[in-house]
Amino acid sequence: MPHLRKISAIVSSLLLSFAAHAGKLSIVIDDFGYRPTEENKVLQMPPAISVAVLPNAPHARDMATKAHQRGHEVLIHLPMAPLSKQPLEKDTLTPEMSSAEIERIIRNAANNVPYAVGLNNHMGSKMTSSLFGMQKVMQALNQYNFYFLDSMTIGNSQSVPAAQGTRVKVLKRRVFLDDSQDINAIRQQFTRAVKLAQRDGYAIAIGHPHPNTVRVLQQMLPTLPADITLVRPSQLLNEPLRSGHAGSKPVNPPPARPEPHFQPPGECKTQQPLTPVPATRALDVVGESLRQSPLFTTLEKLF
Repeated sequence: MPHLRKISAIVSSLLLSFAAHAGKLSIVIDDFGYRPTEENKVLQMPPAISVAVLPNAPHARDMATKAHQRGHEVLIHLPMAPLSKQPLEKDTLTPEMSSAEIERIIRNAANNVPYAVGLNNHMGSKMTSSLFGMQKVMQALNQYNFYFLDSMTIGNSQSVPAAQGTRVKVLKRRVFLDDSQDINAIRQQFTRAVKLAQRDGYAIAIGHPHPNTVRVLQQMLPTLPADITLVRPSQLLNEPLRSGHAGSKPVNPPPARPEPHFQPPGECKTQQPLTPVPATRALDVVGESLRQSPLFTTLEKLF
């Protein structure tokens, strides 16, 4: 019996150590409020998957409420001015706006997206690269208990310096899942996000409720490696040197990418049929991941 208790204590200690060093992956699905059919599929995924709701979308309040009821973290997906010339959502923030106008837009957005705990930018390369503009945004956000998730649509985003002197914490996305809507490209981006989380301890990936993105998540979430934990963005706010709060710099800042034109519902077509992943294959993958984990290696040496 003492021998068994000793083994149990060792295993428990190793499990706690393994969990503490697991990579944290946060996935946020933007543009909620326009595509209820695909969005409802996202809401059937693990509650750690978070959603960002466009405040003036026709189904904004309904989808935000439904997401909250199912345990998902809700963000406001606030339109901000891009450098490119393209059609803009209603109440898109621009650097030239007054503080009062920015406060009004954020107040309305908070009313339209109930249960929000954070805010991220829709487009925004012009706005987020303006220190003066983002300072007004952070001052407005300081009246709420929101964090700011920077979608990093431009490399010289000013969100971190703009947040100095406020209570607003800043996170930065690392990977865009679906710049290309080719299903294989989305799989590659998902794998890249997992590897970044394993290497750096965490990663935030952003996607959209496109049919192929939904299919990839349905396929690949059950096959996540054992050393990866799905988390909400708010669970990363206290990560040392990674939250971007008060001027701290994230590990390996993510590259910016050209902002895509906003695609209204119905324009995203499935390019190829989905091949289902059998349950037995999913279990094999998880088992293989466990066998390759540090915990399994240590236990093999002990026994």
